[in-house]
Amino acid sequence: MPQGTINMVVEKKQLILIVEDQNKLAKVLQDYLQEAGYRTHWLADGAEVVPWVKANTPELILLDIMLPGKDGMAICRELRGFSNVPIIMVTAKVEEIDRLLGLELGADDYICKPFSPREVVARTKAILRRINVTDSTPMQAPRLELDHEKYNATLNGQPLDLTPIEFRLLDALHAQPGRVFSRDRLLDVIYEDHRVVTDRTVDSHIKNLRRKIQSICSEDVIRSIYGVGYKLEI
Repeated sequence: MPQGTINMVVEKKQLILIVEDQNKLAKVLQDYLQEAGYRTHWLADGAEVVPWVKANTPELILLDIMLPGKDGMAICRELRGFSNVPIIMVTAKVEEIDRLLGLELGADDYICKPFSPREVVARTKAILRRINVTDSTPMQAPRLELDHEKYNATLNGQPLDLTPIEFRLLDALHAQPGRVFSRDRLLDVIYEDHRVVTDRTVDSHIKNLRRKIQSICSEDVIRSIYGVGYKLEI
């Protein structure tokens, strides 16, 4: 018997949930992720994902879009109702609208088939590394100031070069942070002459406003609520 006691600290491996209905592809992803030092769990049926996540705590989910039982878009939307777990959407659909929709629903990244398993591992490491840095660094809430007389806005002391419509849009959201505004309500705010435009016009202005905000603050403070509208989280 050794005279001393050796204290060993065993680091728990991070758990990655793979949601993929192609057995061979799922097995390859498992092999590469496990080789990279992660634990993995595999589900092939979309209907099983939400109950499993509620009962477990994965550090990241690789989520295919085309699944039996429930598709990946619906799963992502439902997960975002109760969890901030990072989600990488895996898709064979390469159209831009599919990519944007996946990210609007709350996905953190996407990767298109066919792909290299090494790229999946690299994306996984990058997201988890970024989250670990964020968790260890205290974050200050973004500071937004609006000057209604000059139609000027600053974020964290830096000017936002906004159009009048973008200013009115941001002003409406900022007046009631956390409130979800429908597209119709926002149209009434940004177009005082009540001109006839499609509600997708709001989406275009939101996209431009987000781009300008994120040029100063990496945090996405305008949250899309699927099927309803937008709210400001600041």
